[in-house]
Amino acid sequence: MEKSYYISYVISPLLLFFFMLQTVAVPTKKSYIVYLGSHSFGPNPSIYDVQLATESQYHILGSVKGSKVAAKDSILYSYNRYINGFAAVLDEQEATALAKNPSVVSVFENKERKLHTTRSWGFLGVDSDRGIPRNSIWKAARFGEDTIIGNLDTGVWPESPSFNDAGYGPVPSRWRGACEGGSKFRCNRKLIGARYFYRGFQASERPWTKQNISFDSARDHEGHGSHTLSTAGGNFVHGVNVFGNGNGTAKGGSPKARVVAYKVCWPSENGGCYDSDILAGIEAAISDGVDVLSASLGMAAQEFANDAIAIGAFHAVQHGIVVVCSAGNDGPSPGSVSNVSPWMVTVGASTIDRDFVSYVVLGNKKRLRGSSLSSSRLPAGKFYPLIKAVQVKAANATDGFAQLCMDGTLDPTKAKGKIIVCLRGENARVRKGFEVHRVGGVGMVLVNNQIDGSAIVADPHILPASHLSYADGVSIAQYLSSTKTPLASITHASTEMGIKPSPLMASFSSRGPDFITEAVIKPDITAPGVNIIASVTNDITASGLLFDKRRVPFNIESGTSMSCPHISGVAGLLKTLHPTWSPAAIKSAIMTTAKTRDNTKNTILDYTKVKATPFDYGAGHVHPNDAMDPGLVYDTTVDDYLNFLCTRGYNSRTLKKFSNKPFVCAKNFATTDFNYPSILVPRLQIGESVTVNRRVKNVGSTGTYVARVRMPKGITVMVEPSKLQFHSVGEEKPFKLVFHYARKLRRQGYVFGALVWSDGKHFVRSSIAVNLV
Repeated sequence: MEKSYYISYVISPLLLFFFMLQTVAVPTKKSYIVYLGSHSFGPNPSIYDVQLATESQYHILGSVKGSKVAAKDSILYSYNRYINGFAAVLDEQEATALAKNPSVVSVFENKERKLHTTRSWGFLGVDSDRGIPRNSIWKAARFGEDTIIGNLDTGVWPESPSFNDAGYGPVPSRWRGACEGGSKFRCNRKLIGARYFYRGFQASERPWTKQNISFDSARDHEGHGSHTLSTAGGNFVHGVNVFGNGNGTAKGGSPKARVVAYKVCWPSENGGCYDSDILAGIEAAISDGVDVLSASLGMAAQEFANDAIAIGAFHAVQHGIVVVCSAGNDGPSPGSVSNVSPWMVTVGASTIDRDFVSYVVLGNKKRLRGSSLSSSRLPAGKFYPLIKAVQVKAANATDGFAQLCMDGTLDPTKAKGKIIVCLRGENARVRKGFEVHRVGGVGMVLVNNQIDGSAIVADPHILPASHLSYADGVSIAQYLSSTKTPLASITHASTEMGIKPSPLMASFSSRGPDFITEAVIKPDITAPGVNIIASVTNDITASGLLFDKRRVPFNIESGTSMSCPHISGVAGLLKTLHPTWSPAAIKSAIMTTAKTRDNTKNTILDYTKVKATPFDYGAGHVHPNDAMDPGLVYDTTVDDYLNFLCTRGYNSRTLKKFSNKPFVCAKNFATTDFNYPSILVPRLQIGESVTVNRRVKNVGSTGTYVARVRMPKGITVMVEPSKLQFHSVGEEKPFKLVFHYARKLRRQGYVFGALVWSDGKHFVRSSIAVNLV
């Protein structure tokens, strides 16, 4: 894309007229990532190797810049140790020329990604006692002792008690990283490292977003990074609560793990996480020696060669690192899932069996159950006038803005002393409460629109408030129209445990299918991601709004950002328990032991109380205790991933750059042959048969496993062989499934089932999805 500008000169009127009609094309410069694949040297590069790689990159860039000096001036990052490539400022012509260079795999824009939190305030959005491992796996895995978990995020608040190192021994000798947190930033034997990467963000096209931002620290000024890192690997902290709610002991999934913060996200209305910074963070994590890398960020799914996280994750997995990513918060739309590369673990979000509840009691004695974490309360049993926000609108406000309780839309003379009913949408939920508070309202009832349905959220409102479903909002409207003197009261927020059914799939959790490959089921797994309590920063208020004066050391958040580190913590436990397992084996263990039934023993539901499918929950809800002894695993290899890329049209030249070794695509390899823990048949016509090939490796006791299939509707499935006998640990055996579409259904589209291998003790389950066309 080029921009044009008019220029003029102080010359004769005729020439002035002529020049004023002309345009001068000024090339638009943007930051790009130029990916060159793998390095030719081995896994432990020397200083000479790194220098040689850097010089080679200068040479490639200099071929379009005109000189080595110009190349150096335009480079943001040189990925020169474990990832081969660079980030640089280029114009469109230079980018196009580089893409034609035979040494280059791909050239793509330095895109901005967002954090996957549904935070209730205007930035972007565990309880560690619920939904994560019980004592059996924790003790067996020594609470994740000495596993190193890295986190790509907004950094960390090092003073948080979640990162206290009391009782920790020396830092593991294999740690190769550093503490580059900036001034007044201290690492310890728990928080063993920190780095920050900002050049991609700094080179972005929106300079006004960078005002008053300090780029010299890995300190978390937003809270997101501290929340996710403490969820993955935070230490034990007793007596944690949020305004008296959810009281208990906070602890991460791997509470004795060592943790590392890689700050790659900066304050921005669009996310502030740029690909070039993320890729730099991933390369640093590989170099530093982390075992697990957690990334609660992303964007719309895209082809792998143009996806910085997919590229970085591929190289990390090659070096034995488990990479865990959030699925995204763009649900419940089909195909909204992000971070879909098969070598990473993609995590959806679901609820836990705890709610923060506040009831709205109407004048007719009807009680409506809502959600809240309000820090203030109304007198018990006292009723106040109840009124719709549009009825107390300011003179200059529109009905549409007033019903949303937007800033400045309500009239103090009409609202004072009343409970105001506000509609969800547009502005932040807690900000609506601030508007009601500003005009003297004593409380707020926040009601959903029809699209949001029953998805309600507990927020740290500054005044008494309760968030109600759409159905309850209709009840409110009916009550208001039934009486001339409507009254209501709001009960103080309280904690309720043992909620049934749970888990439910969160409304925001991004859904499959994966429209990029249509070859694997994504997300892979679901984990707790709604109303999660974890550590935050002291730099922001409880609501995140400037005029809030409350500060809390732990706060509640929701999003796949919160579910992702749950799985990272579980991966850390498994890494401690089984240090020789590959990232694929750990992923398989987590997936094949997941549960698809809730605490009422019925199929997991989505937020509308409809049965969820593998495109909602993947393999199911994580069950860590079983993951420590899965019996069998689908141990996907690098060659499996490369053959998978062959099916995507990647040629031998490109694949060689990915793999750092000669590779020839297997003949007749199809996506259905890809050794993945779940099974997807992308296309099956009436009367047609499709064969799916898999391999399983024994990681438990010897014995015989028998296959059982819950067949998708309209499909017959044969497993060959139907029994697998294992004589030793590490033994691997192939099998195949033959799918036949015998009976035409009224509706085309996906149908679902499951395959289970069992020896009577272990139940190795794979979700099945078949697209009938």
